[in-house]
Amino acid sequence: MGADAGGFPGWVEADWRKTAEAALKGAGVDTLASRTADGIRIEPIYPPGDGPRPLRTGGPWRVIARLDHPDAGEANAQALDDLAGGADGLQVVFAGAVGAHGFGLRRSDPATLHAAFDGMHFDQGLCFELDLGRAGADAALNFAALIERSGARPADCAVSFGLDPYATSAFGPFPADWTAHLEPFVGAALALRAKGFLGPLVVADSRSVHAAGGAPSQELAFALGAAVGLLRALDAAGVPLDEARQRIAFRLAGDADEFVTLSKFRALRLMWARIEEGCGLEPRPATVQAESAWRMMTARDPTVNVMRGAMAAFSAGLGGADSVSVLPHTLAAGLPDGLARRLARNGQLILLRESHLGFVADPAAGAGAFETLSKALCDKAWSLFQQMEAGGGLAETLAKGAFQHQVAETAAQLRRDVARLKAPITGVSAHADLAEDRIQRTPGAPEREEASAGEGALAPMRLAEPFESLRDRSDAIFEASGSRPKVFLVALGPEPSHRRRVAFMREWLEAGGIESVYDGEAETPDTAVRRLKASGASLACLCGDDAAYATRGEAFAAAIKAAGAKGLSLAGHSSEAEAALRTAGVDGFIFAGGDAVAALQDLYRRLGA
Repeated sequence: MGADAGGFPGWVEADWRKTAEAALKGAGVDTLASRTADGIRIEPIYPPGDGPRPLRTGGPWRVIARLDHPDAGEANAQALDDLAGGADGLQVVFAGAVGAHGFGLRRSDPATLHAAFDGMHFDQGLCFELDLGRAGADAALNFAALIERSGARPADCAVSFGLDPYATSAFGPFPADWTAHLEPFVGAALALRAKGFLGPLVVADSRSVHAAGGAPSQELAFALGAAVGLLRALDAAGVPLDEARQRIAFRLAGDADEFVTLSKFRALRLMWARIEEGCGLEPRPATVQAESAWRMMTARDPTVNVMRGAMAAFSAGLGGADSVSVLPHTLAAGLPDGLARRLARNGQLILLRESHLGFVADPAAGAGAFETLSKALCDKAWSLFQQMEAGGGLAETLAKGAFQHQVAETAAQLRRDVARLKAPITGVSAHADLAEDRIQRTPGAPEREEASAGEGALAPMRLAEPFESLRDRSDAIFEASGSRPKVFLVALGPEPSHRRRVAFMREWLEAGGIESVYDGEAETPDTAVRRLKASGASLACLCGDDAAYATRGEAFAAAIKAAGAKGLSLAGHSSEAEAALRTAGVDGFIFAGGDAVAALQDLYRRLGA
């Protein structure tokens, strides 16, 4: 091809592949491909694509702040500050809700709600999204009564009441009597409808699936199954289908995986339109609410959570979310202060008001990667949804525990990938900083209310927890003794030959809260023993290339173990020499792809910590 109008040479795919292969030093471009948790292959390059356009409302998404302080007065002060700072509305979080994460309003009686919403006007453009939890339908009705007492007309208030009979599956066994469990939620929806509230009144909320480690297709199938179940319940209660579908909102988690999150939100709208058509209805834009994902949050190096939250908001917003709530970056460490709340809010405001991201209807349209992934997620999720329907619907599937089992299998694989560093977590399992400052808790801040998941529950998790637990052990040792656990790195051979494995071990050890001591090449076993004793470390690790291990590894291992080292590891993995090295004294082999969590736990056991 000739030069384009700007004077630059035109490139085709073959040119890109040739350049990429040169950068990969001869490795095929296919080595850049990856797979999602659903097993969907992500190619390194795509041609332009085409596909159906998701139906969505126009304009930018709404920025939602959390009202989640357990004390109603403090919650009110924080919420008013967020609204004054540019938030478009509030996610009203009650204790025990899917999005509470140990906090939330602990009462929902009229006096508590009056204190929490003092000074707010419900009919002046603000939107409210209720995250009910164990407060249940009574909280929704009490909130409606609060609005009525304020003098606002229900039809003028933008309130998503969040009635969700399926949320029980997040924290405990599914109800034995589903009909009895469903009744108060449908009754509350009908009562709110009679009062003139437009809603949405009920919500199909799949955040608990994501928090439990579920794959995107499982989240989407759960959301569809819940929405269809709610549609049937409202229809049976006498609400016309055309109206009933408008009373349903969707709630999804968004994480820092831009491709999957954006495509997931697009896929939800596409599949819901298909269900509407199946009901004989002309599709209309659904109400889709987004919250940044709990499972990606870290208590260590939490400032990285600011970027994770921004990416989640970016991806969910461009994927079609009508509103986005970003978890404040310190939430995993404790109740967030004003700074953390401001960053959660302002990150979105920058995306919307400076970058103007909310004014493009469907930015992913025509992009081959997003079109392909959106379709693949639709196919996967639709298949799971059909399996649910064949088994009697979502409620019946949850009652049997089949869906929870599928999510548990996906979560187990996700945990394995994190433990083996195939899914590194910046600031925790990658680039950890042992000297980082701990989050300073707000004086007088309430403690997190710990929730225990019942049998067969979709129990929430954070992927960073195994590594954070190791760091906690390191902190305890430091507080008791004044120093952290140490491993002496025994460098075999000149610096160029051991450099790579020394660097690997330094970062690998820091992920578990263990300091490394490195003092250059150890020319002889006697030198290694002398430096080990001088370091104060009781653990050691051989670091060199395979040739050094083959010729000198056994001698160094035997000398170090004879000197009284409590444990000796080797950086790398040589199946040919493993038996001999173990006989000489090597206790374990540390290598890329190995279970880092299990190996680090073994080091602590050898220390007796």
